[in-house]
Amino acid sequence: MQRYKFDGQDNHFSEAFPDLCVMRVIITAATNGEWMPSFQKINPAFATNNKRFSVGFHESGIGLLASSVSLMKMFVQETPTLIIQVGICGSFDKKIPLGKVFVVKDDFAGDIGVTENKVWKDLFDLKLDKPNDAPYEKKSLPNPWLKQYNLLNLPTKKAVTVNTISTDKNKIELYSGRYKASLESMEGAALHYMGRDLNIPFIQIRAVSNYVGERNKAKWKMKEAIYNLNETLLQYLDALHKMSQHA
Repeated sequence: MQRYKFDGQDNHFSEAFPDLCVMRVIITAATNGEWMPSFQKINPAFATNNKRFSVGFHESGIGLLASSVSLMKMFVQETPTLIIQVGICGSFDKKIPLGKVFVVKDDFAGDIGVTENKVWKDLFDLKLDKPNDAPYEKKSLPNPWLKQYNLLNLPTKKAVTVNTISTDKNKIELYSGRYKASLESMEGAALHYMGRDLNIPFIQIRAVSNYVGERNKAKWKMKEAIYNLNETLLQYLDALHKMSQHA
């Protein structure tokens, strides 16, 4: 039985409204260009409000602030069973080939804190939050539904979410060294924070378009990343649909 939690309330939809039990999936991205190829090629049966499985698309806007507000509004309006966040990302690891697709296993907001005497201090260093205060777990925001919803067994990586794209060498070393992040985006932690805080199942799927710090876009693989991302997403939806039919 799927449970939705909001404002501390548990709503047992399957008990109260058995005819309304739908696997309602929302695909969200910062820009519609990141999911548009899937929108154009999606199985038409998935885009209708049938009783078993339906898919909707959502554009959150760019950055933590826009995506946090937009995701919350979407959740209140749609009460999805699963939120799939998709998008491109940068990689700190130059051994990762551009265009490769990953599931984000863990995310965090990397630029909330202060630099004092040239030393970076995050929320936990400043004792403004405790390492395991909800929704955090060991100072981070891991996805607790990863085993259940990584249906394609995609490789997983830790990511950092920033409001300012990293170009500074010290910041790059901080995120990849101290925090062990492999990927960088501008929205992922908003999903992880909300999903963990409100008990909303989610999965974040990203394709690497560039290496962090590289601003020469001639060296990016944007088209390849978006193509691979959407081919993976379409395969994922097929697998999710099959799973829902046996639920």
